[in-house]
Order: sequence, then C-alpha cells, then structure tokens
Amino acid sequence: MNERILISLQQLNIRNIKITVCVFFSLSLLSCPSDDDCTKTITIPQVYFVGNQSYTNEITQEVPCNFEESDVPDIIEAPVLENFTYEILSFNFVPDTGNNTSILQFEIQLNNNNDFNATGIPKLTVVTPNSEFSGSFSNYASVPCYEIPASSNCILTYDQESSLDLGLPPETFEIVNVEYVLTN
Repeated sequence: MNERILISLQQLNIRNIKITVCVFFSLSLLSCPSDDDCTKTITIPQVYFVGNQSYTNEITQEVPCNFEESDVPDIIEAPVLENFTYEILSFNFVPDTGNNTSILQFEIQLNNNNDFNATGIPKLTVVTPNSEFSGSFSNYASVPCYEIPASSNCILTYDQESSLDLGLPPETFEIVNVEYVLTN
C-alpha cells in the first residue's frame, strides 16, 4: 500500500509539473508584444540644396512596423555649422573701374570653433540697393574654404574683375552675413 501511495504522489508531482509548465507557456504566449508595440529601424534619404548643387545624406529612425517607407528623399534645410564665427578682414567693391569692368575683392576669416573638421561651403548673404540674396562665391575664389580644420580657421579669398558688357553691377554691394553650410 505504501508503494501505491508513493506512485500516486509521484504521478501527482508529475501532473503538477506539467500543469505549471503549461501555465507558464500559456502566459508567455499571451505576453508577446502586440502589433502596436512592434517597431523597425528604417533609413530615410534626405536632400538639400546650396545654390545649384544638391547634397544628400541619410538618417535612421525607429518607426512602427506598419509604417510605409518611401523611396522619395525628404527635402530639408541645409545643415549649418554651429559654433561658427566669421570676420571680414578686407572688402573692396568698385562698380566701374573706368576700363569697362567692375571689381569685387574680399577676405573673410571663417572660424570653426568645434573639435571636429568641418566640410562645407561658405554661404554669404549680400545686400544691394535692389535685392538681397545668398550664395556661395567659392567656385571663383582663390581660397574656397571647402574644409575648415577643428578649432581653426580658413580665409575665404575672392578677387574677381568682371566685364560690364555682361550688365551693369549694383552701385553698392554689402556682405551682411556669412554661414558655413555642411556638405558632409
């Protein structure tokens, strides 16, 4: 009789273990995340323009699993270097030299006050009597400053003489702001 009780107790223990395992398994299935909690990481292409040139980069972002991805890049504002300063060292504008030309010359010290190298394009904002515009003069600069080392500077150097046959220049020309647009 003691053997029967011992066998019954063993069967009861096995039954309890099976029930415990089943309950644990059922709870683990029920605790799986729902589709609302599901996320994935996607790559989002971005594009921005400086003058007539476009630049692209990509960012990654965590989104819900049902988020529809797009192949069309987002158009964003051009990223500007933070912790940047400038100083106009020299400026000369002669609207008419008397030789059917005008002259524009300047040197601007661009200061990268960051602990990393900056790759980009200086963007100047210019005011004339009839307009205000922003653009890069680097294409025709003798020192274009496409890179500024960390905690250093570069002197943007521009010296161009233009024919008045292309059109009359403005009477005045003033640089009112300089930014450094990142291209990398």
